[in-house]
Amino acid sequence: MVARVNLTEAAKALIEELKSRNGPLMFHQSGGCCDGSQPMCFPEGEFKLGYSDVCLGEVDGCPFWMSKDQFEYWQHTHLTLDVVVGRGASFSLEIPYGKRFIIHSRLFTESERNNLEPLRYKED
Repeated sequence: MVARVNLTEAAKALIEELKSRNGPLMFHQSGGCCDGSQPMCFPEGEFKLGYSDVCLGEVDGCPFWMSKDQFEYWQHTHLTLDVVVGRGASFSLEIPYGKRFIIHSRLFTESERNNLEPLRYKED
C-alpha cells in the first residue's frame, strides 16, 4: 500500500523531540487559518476533531488529519511533512523552538492512486 503522507528525516527528528517533551502527538493540516495551509502539531487529543475530518495516515506514529472539504482538493496529492527554521504564526508545538512544519506535495502516479492506504474517519 502507498502512504498518503510521509516525512523527512528532519521532521522525524523534531517529532521525536516534541514527543519526549509532550507525549503522543497528532497533526492536523490547517485549511487556511493562522499560517495559511500549514500542518499543525498538537498533543494527541488537544485538537478537537469533528466528523468533517479524515485521517490520511500516520507520520512517526502520529495520526495526520485534514478536513474532508480540504481533502477533496488534495485527494490526488502525496504529502511529505518537512521542517524549516523560522517562526510561523500558529499554535503548533514546534513554533516556540524557532521551527515550523511545512508540506511538500506532488501528484500521485496512476499506479500509486490504485494502491493507496485506506482513509480513517473519526467514527472508525
